[in-house]
Amino acid sequence: MFHPGVNRATNFTYDYNGNCSKAYQYYLSLHIEEARNCIINELKIHPYNLMAVYIADYEDCIVLLLNCDKSDYAQRSGHLEERIKLLEQGDRSSPWYLFCKGGVYLRWAIINMRFGEQYQSALKFRKSFALLKNNRELFPQFEYNNTFAGLQEAVIGAIPGSYKWLAAIFGMNGSVKNGTEKLSSFLGGHNVNDPMYTETVLYYLYTRFYLLNEQKEVWNYLSGAHFPTRDNLLNTFVKVNLALDYRKSDTAIETLTTAASFSDYNKFPVFDYQMGLALLTKQDTNCNKYFRQYLYKTKSDIYIKDCWQKMALSSYISGNMGQAIFCRGQIKTGGSTRLDVDKQAHKFAESKTWPQRKLLQARLVIEGGYIKEAFTILSSIDTASLTDPADKAEYFFRYGRVYEESGNDIQALGAYQNAIKTGNKRHEQFAARAALQMGRIYERQGLKDLAMSRYQECLNMPAHDFQNSIDQLAKAGINRIEGK
Repeated sequence: MFHPGVNRATNFTYDYNGNCSKAYQYYLSLHIEEARNCIINELKIHPYNLMAVYIADYEDCIVLLLNCDKSDYAQRSGHLEERIKLLEQGDRSSPWYLFCKGGVYLRWAIINMRFGEQYQSALKFRKSFALLKNNRELFPQFEYNNTFAGLQEAVIGAIPGSYKWLAAIFGMNGSVKNGTEKLSSFLGGHNVNDPMYTETVLYYLYTRFYLLNEQKEVWNYLSGAHFPTRDNLLNTFVKVNLALDYRKSDTAIETLTTAASFSDYNKFPVFDYQMGLALLTKQDTNCNKYFRQYLYKTKSDIYIKDCWQKMALSSYISGNMGQAIFCRGQIKTGGSTRLDVDKQAHKFAESKTWPQRKLLQARLVIEGGYIKEAFTILSSIDTASLTDPADKAEYFFRYGRVYEESGNDIQALGAYQNAIKTGNKRHEQFAARAALQMGRIYERQGLKDLAMSRYQECLNMPAHDFQNSIDQLAKAGINRIEGK
């Protein structure tokens, strides 16, 4: 095995051989045991192969990000410095030397952020950024630089204004468009047999879907044979995650139902959470079963409050107020408020009101992609009964979504404008989201100045729900336009 105390850089290699390739593909399909066995076999045969050390780090990253288990995090946290010490002994004349160190720091920056350690995350992100930047300067022809460089540049380009000071302090600049082009350039010159390829596909899909707003194009790719989900739980997670955000609940349910028979499926409670979300958009009370399963299985503190809120809302819609009140009372008993959805759930628990039932139903079916049903529900609402300005703002926003999804941009813009007029001085999300959607419509129509003004209007809204995530999307829109 390795001998960290001995400086033997000349013996260390970066060999992406058969064992390393198998381990990488196993990790990137969530076959954790098989991947680990490949790494163990490789280190027995080639104890100085640093590529095996680098690939072993994927286990911590993937498992911790998906399960977010605090006790597991505490046990694995020491692996970062152990691996960095080993990687420090590599050949400094190799482009893999700085690249591997930068990649490990980047993964742990993401892990730290997942566990709410923003300061540690920022430090590691900066360290990774500096290492990879140095590597690009030393080895400009090393194409693997484009993988992490593209991801970092795209993410930095979409940093909301409230976090922009971090990038300024660290001297980091970004462009969503340029970052995504770097990812595309790498993929165009490599294939699935190369290191980094499989994960770069995922980076590319996420940046295009969320930051470039190319949702239709990404969905078409996910629906093709070149993105297999059979016996690939990571691809399953990605496809379902994007399906839920692209209003494709039926596909999410179908994909998860198939994946439930795969080995290791039950090791990741997040799949139960995803199934619950998908069923809730159909107003199927079976969603509560899956939310309860998530609560029973998970050792995480995220989505706890959200699950209780979702069960409360499901019970409320079905008329089971006793169960709804009970679930609402459980929101404050556990979990964290690191994520926007959990913050919103906590706020819901502190309020004394329930949402307007038909507006809630409309929201859910729109999220599931059931646009005709949403139109029927919204059409049945007597606007005179909406005495709360928040309900009126939501009503206009939901109508805007229905019109936009139906391809009627003119009526969508009118509805969104009404949502802004009604809710632009309130703390609910609807005015900000309406401005964001108007920006997207104008951008799609090629009206850059109008799009820019709406994105900026979104960013200038008073403090509101889901602000970080909405601001990031608006900032990405501005960055796209400035980059064109």
